[in-house]
Amino acid sequence: MEEVNRRSLNLNFTAESAQLERILLGRHRPTVREEKVENSADCNMSNVNWVVSKDFTIEVGKRQIGEYIKTWEMPPCWLYSLDFLYSTEEEHHTFYHYRARFSTSTPRKPIQGTAGVYFVVDISKVKPPTLPVEVHFIVESNRLVHTPGMTRFKEKWLADVIESKTLLRRAFDLSTN
Repeated sequence: MEEVNRRSLNLNFTAESAQLERILLGRHRPTVREEKVENSADCNMSNVNWVVSKDFTIEVGKRQIGEYIKTWEMPPCWLYSLDFLYSTEEEHHTFYHYRARFSTSTPRKPIQGTAGVYFVVDISKVKPPTLPVEVHFIVESNRLVHTPGMTRFKEKWLADVIESKTLLRRAFDLSTN
């Protein structure tokens, strides 16, 4: 298994991915904020049948996250790449971190900006290995943790991230001129 352990290599990793792990480790505390299930009767949230812990590999995780992303109702102009980042070991969990980078590309502007969605596959060391892995994700520059099957992904989240980056870049360009 091509597993990379961030602690042994002392890698820097994204704030979003670190935040997601901290939230997952402390999710049983009353201060943790997770998304609420949408209560609309016609709200059919997509999900995939996640692999059981004993059958999990980095590649299976990547394939299943890709399958899950394909369930999102987004126009085909959104392209993405999905990468495994690293794994982390905790006392009762092993976390596998992935990043999907989204952009809208056109012939005139091949990359207008990117927005990241960070996924963590949580493998419990104390639950039976025949239970499915738990998967959670967070959108770049946001703090709300989402769970597949519990949240309907919104294209607007990606557009907002790209727009915020564009505005920040313009403001920086104006201040340096």
